[in-house]
Amino acid sequence: MSSVVKTDVLIVGAGPVGLFAVFELGLFDMKCHLIDILDRPGGQCTELYPEKPIYDIPALPKVGAQELVDRLMEQISPFQPGFTFNRMVSGLEKLEDGSFRITTDENELFEAKVVVIAAGGGSFQPKRPPIPGIENFEGKSVLYSVRRMEEFRDQDVVVIGGGDSALDWTLNLQPIARSITLVHRRPEFRAAPDSVNKMFALQETGELEFQIGQVTGVKGEGGYLRSATVKGPDGDVEVACTRMLPFFGLTMKLGPIAEWGLNLHENLITVDTEKFETSVPGIFAIGDINWYPGKLKLILSGFHEAALMAQAAKRIIAPAERVVFQYTTSSTSLQKKLGVA
Repeated sequence: MSSVVKTDVLIVGAGPVGLFAVFELGLFDMKCHLIDILDRPGGQCTELYPEKPIYDIPALPKVGAQELVDRLMEQISPFQPGFTFNRMVSGLEKLEDGSFRITTDENELFEAKVVVIAAGGGSFQPKRPPIPGIENFEGKSVLYSVRRMEEFRDQDVVVIGGGDSALDWTLNLQPIARSITLVHRRPEFRAAPDSVNKMFALQETGELEFQIGQVTGVKGEGGYLRSATVKGPDGDVEVACTRMLPFFGLTMKLGPIAEWGLNLHENLITVDTEKFETSVPGIFAIGDINWYPGKLKLILSGFHEAALMAQAAKRIIAPAERVVFQYTTSSTSLQKKLGVA
């Protein structure tokens, strides 16, 4: 077990709604820490459609999904939230003083007076590629995210996929891997053009391999890979492989949160519409993960829910303090917190 990280509010999920919650909570002097199963902030916006335009954010007639995340990160920077990425929240325990102890799948410990679930449609779970026997290597040499780059040092790495994650990790691991091969079914990618250009440049200099095709088989023993079979335009090719990173997209599941004893409605968390608190006092749910009559799954709705949740969270964290409603346009104290006074 690691040392305990203590914070006022623990936010599960670092998508747009979770990020905006940091802003609303920060205005009331509450310190936040966010945990996300992905390797960066942004949730669905970053992982599934970073370049997709969004048209229903107030005052922004058109904004790219990644741009929205970048703007939110800038907006919350004065509050210096903590982040833990590549982790799933696996356990929750209520302590005698009313606070919560949260455990991740890496046995990291967090304690907070308030928990906010802003996990979108649930935790992202990687899709298993249709490769016979791949499950025998998962967790040892087939990995679905990079938690420690050192695990790939001096390894023969095969990365499968054509999105940003596949290209980013191909480029990031290339300097430390013994060899690295990117496999994608076609020479066109869904990744940032700059990343694609860098990959092709490294291919030209022989610093990495790019194979058009699909991985159809793996060989190895004891959970550790030795090679992968790539079926390409000219037939099968055997590629040295001691580590594999398949990026075949993600599915969303409620995950361990379903075991927390919260009232659910069709796999969503029921909340009230005054505070967006769940059936467990001190645990709130905002954004697409929650349900109430008339619920709309919009980022806009999640922002509204975050604002009301923050008022209620303040009363839990500092019950002796009076909650004073202020406007950022006229409050000097709020402007000082934002660094604009």
